[in-house]
Amino acid sequence: MLIRQATNRLKKWIQSPRRKPLVLRGARQVGKSTLVREFAKEIGKKLITVNCEKQRQLDAIFKLLDISRILSELEAIAGECAIGDDCILFLDEVQATPHALQALRYFYEERPELPVIAAGSLLEFTLSDHQFSMPVGRIQYLHLAPLNFREFVHAVDASKIEYLDQVSPDRELPDAAHAALCSLQREFLFTGGMPEAVSVYHETRSLEDVSAVHGEIIETYIDDFAKYATSNSLALLQRVFSSIPRMFGRKIKYVNLAHGEKAARVRSIIDLLIKSQVLIPVWHSHCSGIPLGADINDKIFKLIFLDVGLANHILGMGWSHIANTEDFRLVNEGGVAEQFIGQHLAWMGSGKPELTYWQRETSSSNAEVDFTCSFEQTIYPVEVKAGKSGTLKSLHQFILEKGVDRAVRFDLNQASRQIITQPTRVKEGSENISCELISLPLYAVGELPRILN
Repeated sequence: MLIRQATNRLKKWIQSPRRKPLVLRGARQVGKSTLVREFAKEIGKKLITVNCEKQRQLDAIFKLLDISRILSELEAIAGECAIGDDCILFLDEVQATPHALQALRYFYEERPELPVIAAGSLLEFTLSDHQFSMPVGRIQYLHLAPLNFREFVHAVDASKIEYLDQVSPDRELPDAAHAALCSLQREFLFTGGMPEAVSVYHETRSLEDVSAVHGEIIETYIDDFAKYATSNSLALLQRVFSSIPRMFGRKIKYVNLAHGEKAARVRSIIDLLIKSQVLIPVWHSHCSGIPLGADINDKIFKLIFLDVGLANHILGMGWSHIANTEDFRLVNEGGVAEQFIGQHLAWMGSGKPELTYWQRETSSSNAEVDFTCSFEQTIYPVEVKAGKSGTLKSLHQFILEKGVDRAVRFDLNQASRQIITQPTRVKEGSENISCELISLPLYAVGELPRILN
């Protein structure tokens, strides 16, 4: 059984005196249904599951918004005499019966004692095709991502978790522990966090079997896209889908994704992939204040993939390439390392994945900080280095312009903390900047909130 950190959020939800129906969102095959089944088993609740994709006739029943009638139908389908508050009602693949989402409001108002969870993929497309709006204020959301590195370690070598807990910029781990975690992180770059891929790797340690799982998942996604793309745009969608992993760490230019296509068509395809949560945008933010998302330029952005394992499969990146390439110099001088860090930063909150970065382009010089994030109302610039060294000119420029006094760097070294003082170019010449730099190994990205707090 895979241990998911989202289980703790489910426990808080079900214990809340103001509990509302929960909508579990996320891309295909990130483990939504399994999470709910294991959660119900853990807390000793009876799980009543209705697969809405197999019961599409229920949409007409949900549309009535009559909770008594709806529950009677669900009881008949599930073979239950009564669905009571000792149960969890689970509406799976809810995108197939969209009026169920509207009916959640009445579950909240008329049967608040009954825990209700709805889960589905591509819900944004479902909602865009219907006139009703979501029952704001009557439901809660939980977004589910693939397994993160900590969850991966739990699955494949749980004894190493204690070392993750010990990571601190104020002391070094034993060299053997650091090397073991670096090795596991390389394995994660190939395997990724899709639950089926991690389970297969845990059971068989067969990289060939993991690769086969990746191929099946990608085929499933392409099949899904065919439901929402017109026939004349499906080929373009597949081109863009296959091209994105080659753009890790680079500002998106439509011509590089699909040469000869109109920008508007390429942007519509990108929007579709973002809606399906296969892609996560990294918006350029001016970083003038918090929230960082309020200060973005939506015409300037980078993209990261849902999962580094799937992305490397699309690139044709086999394990031998990842294992034998020195210092992670894989794609675009560290692009895969940036993908790894980005997919973790994107899901650190409980809501929809969001990422920002900072860029300054002038006629004489350019500067770019890989990511920016905020913790406890403080903005932190985040730089990602694929190896053990690299310059920090852009970071220095950000510190100078935004006046921050702490920054984060991820690389292959042990964790450390230092004060950096550096002359940085300004119009009048140069100016010394001073900042605390927290350096962390790539594998410690999930520990960032703990360390900064």
